[in-house]
Parts: sequence; C-alpha cells; structure tokens
Amino acid sequence: MGSTRTSGLGGADSRAVASATRPTGFAFGLFATVQGTLILTVGVISVLLPAIQRDLGLSDGELALVNTAFGLSFSGLLLLGARVADLVGRRRALRVGMAAFGLASIAAGLAPTLGVLLAARFAEGAGAALAASAAMALLGAVFPDPDRRARAIAIWGGVSSAGALGGVLLSGVFASWASWRWAFAIPVTVAVVAVVAAPRLLPTGPAPLRARLDVPGALLATGGVSALSYGLVTTLDRPWASAMVLVPLPGGAGLLAVFLAVESRVRAPLLPPGFLSAPRRAAALLALLVTVAGIAGSGFIFALYFQQIRGWSALQTSAAFLPYLLILATSVVAGRLVGRAGPRAITTAGLVVAAAGLLLFGQLGVASPYVGALLGGMLLFPLGAGLTFAGATVAAVDGAPEEQAGLAAGVLNTAMELGPTVGLALLVSAAGAYAAGLATDGIDPAVATTGGYAFAFTAAAVVFALTAAMAAVALRTTRPIQTGEST
Repeated sequence: MGSTRTSGLGGADSRAVASATRPTGFAFGLFATVQGTLILTVGVISVLLPAIQRDLGLSDGELALVNTAFGLSFSGLLLLGARVADLVGRRRALRVGMAAFGLASIAAGLAPTLGVLLAARFAEGAGAALAASAAMALLGAVFPDPDRRARAIAIWGGVSSAGALGGVLLSGVFASWASWRWAFAIPVTVAVVAVVAAPRLLPTGPAPLRARLDVPGALLATGGVSALSYGLVTTLDRPWASAMVLVPLPGGAGLLAVFLAVESRVRAPLLPPGFLSAPRRAAALLALLVTVAGIAGSGFIFALYFQQIRGWSALQTSAAFLPYLLILATSVVAGRLVGRAGPRAITTAGLVVAAAGLLLFGQLGVASPYVGALLGGMLLFPLGAGLTFAGATVAAVDGAPEEQAGLAAGVLNTAMELGPTVGLALLVSAAGAYAAGLATDGIDPAVATTGGYAFAFTAAAVVFALTAAMAAVALRTTRPIQTGEST
C-alpha cells in the first residue's frame, strides 16, 4: 500500500493504540484461528447431516433448515455486527461475539430437539457476525505499518477458505469415528481461548464511535441479505419457479433496494452512499464472491460425486479435498507477490488459473481416475483461488479510512458469506437442468448426473474468465504495494 495509503483496516490513528510490545505474530495467529473457526462452523456438520437426521428424527426440510441456519444469521448480520463493533469497541465486540458463539455452540452440541438446535445455530451465526467483523477491523491496530498490514489482509481470504475446507475434512472424521455432537467441541474450545487471550494479545483498537445505530438500515440490510440467502438455498431442493423461491428472492432484493434509499437520507448510515461505487472496490468484492462461490459449489458437487457416483466413504471424500489446502499456502506466499506486482495482476492471474482448473473439472466422467485431469483441477483451482483472495482482499479494503474499518470488514465478509450460497444455487441448478436434459434422451442416470456436473464446471470456468477480464480493467488504477517484513 505504500506509506501514504490508508487501508480500511487501520490508518495512522491506529498507531496510537497499537502497543509495540505486543506479540503481533501471536495476535495474528489468534485472528486466523478465530476467522478459520467461524467459517469452519458453517460446514462442519455437512457430512454429519444424515446422522443428525436419524438422531433427532428430522424431515428433509427440517434438515435443510439446520444446515442453513448458521449461514443465514451470519451473512445477514455482518453489516450490523461491523457497525456495533465500531460503536462499542472492537476488542470488546470480539470477546462478546466469541462468548455468544461459544455458548451457542454448547447448546447446539447438547440440543435434544430440532427447536433447540435451530435456535443454537442461529445464535452461533449472530455471535460469529459480531466477532468476524471486529477481528478483521482490529488488524489495523495490530499492524499499524501499512506494509505488514497489507500482507495480513492478503492472507485473510485464504484463512477463511482453509476454515471452510477444515469443516469438510473434520465433518468426515466425525462422521466416521464420533458422534455429530462432538463437532461443536472445536468452536467451544476456540471461543474460550479467544475470550481469555484477547486482552493479552490484542489492543483495544480506536475509541468507540459516538454515533447512533442506524436501526432502520440494520433491519433492512439483515432482512434483505437473509431473504436472498434463504431463497437461493431453497433452490437446492425446489424449482426456481416455486413460491418458496419466488417470494424471498425478489423480497430480499426489494428490501436491499429500500436499504440503499434509506442510507442516503440518514445521518449515520450503516453503509455510506458511495462506499461500493468505486469500480476497484466493487470489482474486488465481485472477484471474492465469485471465487468463494466456486469453492463452495465445487465442494458440494464433488461431495456428491465421490459418495453417490463413485461410492466413496465420508472419510475418503474428505481426504480427496486435501489439495484445496493450497488455497491457504498460496495466500501466504501471494501476500508478498501482491506487494511486488499489485492487486490487479495477482487477482487477474488467480482468476485465470482458477478458470483453467475448472475447465479440467469439466472433463469429469463417471469413472474418471483421481490422478489425472481431476487431480490437475484439484491443484490448479485452489492455486488460482489463493492468488485471487490475496489480491482482491487487499483491493477491496484499500483506501477506506480508519473510521470505516468495521464497515470494510463487514462488507468484505458479507461478500464472502454470500458467495457459497450463490455458488451452490447456480452451479447445482445448472448441473441439474443439464442432467435432466440428458436423462430425457435415455442416458444412464449416473452418466447424466456426471454430465450435469461437468457442464456446471465448464460454465463456471467461463464466469471466472469473464471476471478476470473485468478485474484487469477495473483494478488497473490500483498502485503496487511495497511489503516489507513478514506477518
């Protein structure tokens, strides 16, 4: 970012609150653990859903609610959580959010009925929304130097993806060797560590803002994002033309439109007008959303492919995703590359590489060997995703002033939380429609289903390529960032 840049995650003012004696490596480790665990909790029950269904006697619809409850409240409350963190203090918000997250996780692990489990999962998401926004906003106070801060920001997206992958891997482990209830022990443990360690490792951050909470904006934003998310999730088991989809999708869009209109008239808006109008920030957020959508969509499709088409166990399926760990490794290395080449080059290159990986996924067949085009895609796609996260995360928060640190974190996290929902809805719908067309021609169901998956991956590759072209144009004004020390 250079010495004259102001990141939304810390500016010159944050130097006064950062203690030179604080161990920044441990502080970032705490941030990474918190962020990774919050995202891990979204998917840690994914492979465990059949066991939960048997244990609690749930219908398919009830099981779908259990699966989506956390994500709905998490994504819907992120903007509000970001504003609350600015108003009450970021370290305090982190501790309160993690305490709520931990208590809700205990309730989820002990839940005797559907109602208790749903309430616990919604409460988990609410605590996570507050903690995630506060954690990212505090990066500026921990790393007041712009160079080191840029590297920390570049790693952030990779940490989130590593958490998502960890959820899938651990879900397979618990499905094979333990009760589904033990999956919530990890969130509880991390919550306790965060609440205890935060005062020792983290600065308080800037003084809380003296402003009123934009209650109408908070309600509209939360309702709009939640309704959109619910409508998209519903498409996984209902047609797009059904009332369960047609009501929440336009309803959510309408609430968000009203939200934007209201924000232009209030004195202390939740989302100031113009924050998303900068082409560079909008392009970076879109690149992040598309990348996260690709990760979630590919993960869901391959989970079905390996278990339903290939007959693999839950543990074998989880192990097949190990190459996705490249996302985190690439993000760490790319933090330095962003400083040398700039976010535009790294983001564009990442999207192109990811598109190449998706094209290899498009060669998928019923009996495709794992070692071959499939493994090639499993290596190229996460490599490209890691590069994209590093470049686009920096570009998304670049230029936002210190007083908008929480806002920048909330908007970025919202894009990354909406991505999986969008990816699942669009990729699964595309795969299902194409497979249905093949099935009408008398093709074997397994072949038709796999053909649908291959088509969805090829379509996703086109979307990634188009996003790369957009990023190459919209991010061209981004100046290269000179990074120094390692995070």
